[in-house]
Amino acid sequence: MGSCCTPDNSCSTGDATVAIAEGTRTVYAVTGMTCGHCKTAITKSVSALDGVLNVDVDVAGGLVTVTTGGEPDDAAIAAAIDDAGYELTGRA
Repeated sequence: MGSCCTPDNSCSTGDATVAIAEGTRTVYAVTGMTCGHCKTAITKSVSALDGVLNVDVDVAGGLVTVTTGGEPDDAAIAAAIDDAGYELTGRA
């Protein structure tokens, strides 16, 4: 069975589109990312945090979009990105 999910985190079921990820999206500027390994490291580290529903890393743009169940814990997200070896410079 193939995936019916689209890049915007919705699920296409025929004529209807149903959101599969509700939450608060916050975009952060992150320095030091250069490749796919960077994307994987940050995704793994931030995804492990409580309340994080989704992580999308734009290496070329230097942006990390985090979807959380409520208000994001900026300090925890910054620490997770730091632990992965990168620097969160603020909200984008």
